[in-house]
Amino acid sequence: MKSNKWLLTEQSNLLKHVGELLDRGYSLAEALESTSLQMGEGKKIQLSKSIKLLREGFAFSFVIQKLGFHQTLVSYVYFAEQHGGQAHAYMEASNYMMKQQKDKKELIKVLTYPLILVFTTILLFVFVDQFLLPKFVSLFQSMGLSSNFFTRVILLIGSSFPFISALLVLTLLVCASYYLFAFKNYSAMKQKEILVSIPWCGPFFQLLITHYFSVQMSYLLGGGLSIFEAVSLFEGNKKNKFDQELGVYLKQHLLKGTSLEEIIKKQKIFERDLSIIIQHGQKNGRLDQEFHFFSSYCMNRFQEKVNYIMKFIQPSIYLLVGLLVISMYLSILLPMFHLMEGI
Repeated sequence: MKSNKWLLTEQSNLLKHVGELLDRGYSLAEALESTSLQMGEGKKIQLSKSIKLLREGFAFSFVIQKLGFHQTLVSYVYFAEQHGGQAHAYMEASNYMMKQQKDKKELIKVLTYPLILVFTTILLFVFVDQFLLPKFVSLFQSMGLSSNFFTRVILLIGSSFPFISALLVLTLLVCASYYLFAFKNYSAMKQKEILVSIPWCGPFFQLLITHYFSVQMSYLLGGGLSIFEAVSLFEGNKKNKFDQELGVYLKQHLLKGTSLEEIIKKQKIFERDLSIIIQHGQKNGRLDQEFHFFSSYCMNRFQEKVNYIMKFIQPSIYLLVGLLVISMYLSILLPMFHLMEGI
């Protein structure tokens, strides 16, 4: 069933179409059959096998896991099967993944031209530092002209360049080794705690984790489940190690008599305001709606942060490249002006 890999956009579109058809009264098998008509031959065969599995009694979350769908989408479907709001949950999952893909594409688009510019500037810098500038420096020294500020800056950067390159390569090797031999062996909860603690990037992971948890709790509580029952479903999600470990963690503390807001408050992987939202929701009896509101708030904040970074990255790179190019330009031209004045 994995012979034809499903792209994330294809996975998202499938769930979106299935959700829309379920909302119109289709059964799940009928929705998949209708959606398969728009697919290529390979995907049709896969969906045909999926429909057979559904009719044999297998859960839809199991079916899309067999198709190789993204773990987040599988979890959305798993929880939807528990609370009963499949149509809306599938469309929600599709929109969430499409937003993530859109952000990635925009970030790549924003970075592509600046990175090409940086690479070209580095090549120009190496040429000036290794071939052109030394000859001018020798000429100016033989004529008694002292090096100007920009020449000294270029020479300093040039002498530091091998060290900086070696340090960058070493850092990448250390990070890769840490990921392969340490990070991958940690529990899913420990991995999330490490990601959240990374400077600058941590708040992004924190917002995504909080959004995911909030939206699932919103659906589960809205479907009539208690907090303990909802947490037990997290524990039972064997398709997602993080869900399972989080469920075990929450359930253990709930059994000790600790309230949910106190547990969340002590757990650093969540936004600190989530505990306040839970406390407020329990007081007014609308905890499911408070979770839903906060999940939207987290996604909006995440989008705002991404947009801010996109607006900040390009000008910063252009500024650094511009200063370097001007320094190279002036490091050669200024001594030449002095030389012309002497003549």
